[in-house]
Amino acid sequence: MNSSAVCAYIGIGSNIGDREHHLLQSLVMLGCHPEIEVTGQSRIYETDPIGYVDQEPFLNMTAELATTLSPEHLLSYMLSVEQQLGRIRDIRWGPRTIDLDMLLYGSAQHHSDDLQLPHPRMLERAFVLVPLIELVSLRDPAMAEWLALHLEKLDRKEGVSLWKKI
Repeated sequence: MNSSAVCAYIGIGSNIGDREHHLLQSLVMLGCHPEIEVTGQSRIYETDPIGYVDQEPFLNMTAELATTLSPEHLLSYMLSVEQQLGRIRDIRWGPRTIDLDMLLYGSAQHHSDDLQLPHPRMLERAFVLVPLIELVSLRDPAMAEWLALHLEKLDRKEGVSLWKKI
């Protein structure tokens, strides 16, 4: 990846079918794009659903990308990956094979109908913050500390646990 690449963080979640496979396959598909390099990934966490709670638990993780794509083009590619992995959008916050959310794109602030950066609800969700802090701490300890302060304020931290295969 060339020196003009931007560091972006993507939240990834799945709660239908082989959840781990969907997470890992999305990373492979993201990395297959010539303008995206997956430069880091958090551990995988099992999380309770929020919003629409009558569904199976999620597996969630965060990926760090180096990309020369614009935020809009990266989002478009992420939506393509979701579609290829069978994502159906019928219930808001409902079950899904894969969910890819752009959390951060460098220091960009972007507000359009299709994309808001930083992600507007990222600081309200432990299932986003826990793996994001894990990953960001490797590159930017000050930002990780700031994110951890937001995590401390949340009530639902107990719904996030490190996932282990039995």
